[in-house]
Amino acid sequence: QLVESGGGSVQAGGSLRLSCAASGDISGDNCMAWFRQAPGKEREAVLAFYSARGARYWHDSVKGRFTISQDNRENKVYLQMNSLQPEDTAMYYCASRRPCSDYPGPKPPSQQNDYYYWGQGTQVTVS
Repeated sequence: QLVESGGGSVQAGGSLRLSCAASGDISGDNCMAWFRQAPGKEREAVLAFYSARGARYWHDSVKGRFTISQDNRENKVYLQMNSLQPEDTAMYYCASRRPCSDYPGPKPPSQQNDYYYWGQGTQVTVS
């Protein structure tokens, strides 16, 4: 089970930190990702992290602004979002995949069909 928190409303240029609390172990052969979905648009991966390989995926639109981090002791994943823009407005979802070593390529997966577990989402609104 994944539970997101930390969403809210913020002005352009502001920051938010989203949290994702997992009910199970997220260390080892496990990938974590943050996706977002704006109204009328497809769900897209924002950031993904494969901690066992130290590999990350970034969506081009968030490079230099968003970072992902993982606390294996707390089984939590964080999405730090800086310099937020109105186009970042969306529902943000946490997702996980275990195992992740069977996914081809050096980077973690970035398609929603490649993740097995999902949270309920948290809304981010930037005005």
